[in-house]
Amino acid sequence: MMIRTGLRAAIPAVLLGAFLVGCGAATTTDGPGGDVPYVDPSAAAAAAAAQEAQASLMPTPSPTPTLVIQADPDAPELVRDAFAGLQATYQDGCAPGDGNCAYFLGRVDEELDGLGKAMKADKQGPGHFEEPLAWIGTLRKGLGGDVSTPNLEKHRSELLGTRDRVNTWMQGHPEDYR
Repeated sequence: MMIRTGLRAAIPAVLLGAFLVGCGAATTTDGPGGDVPYVDPSAAAAAAAAQEAQASLMPTPSPTPTLVIQADPDAPELVRDAFAGLQATYQDGCAPGDGNCAYFLGRVDEELDGLGKAMKADKQGPGHFEEPLAWIGTLRKGLGGDVSTPNLEKHRSELLGTRDRVNTWMQGHPEDYR
């Protein structure tokens, strides 16, 4: 029994000694070990400088587009923003007599009205947007100032047709909304 206890105490000490001898044997006078090449510090600095010079020759990426924020919140909406609102109406719709028609047709009417105001206030002047403004004006005359749901439903085809014509015109003039 005593021999076993002595062995149990001796085994860890022998293993620890073996590890220490193994670690000490790895040290050489050439540095960390014969398998690791020696690199002169001046050569390493020259390589780093060359890599940095190569990186500076790479083309600079083009700047990201700047977000245009309307300076005066009381000014009419920008054409780009008003057109985006009109395009968003394509994500919605309604069947005649449907409960959603009051909202949907009213929204299309409001978006066309906002786009018309933005076009008139645009720096290019209303002459640049002559056709879409004429179509919106014709729609306004047809509605006669009555934007009630029954009147919008009565002029549904004119309302959606004007939206589609304005959208097609704007798609042909991407410089006005990009």
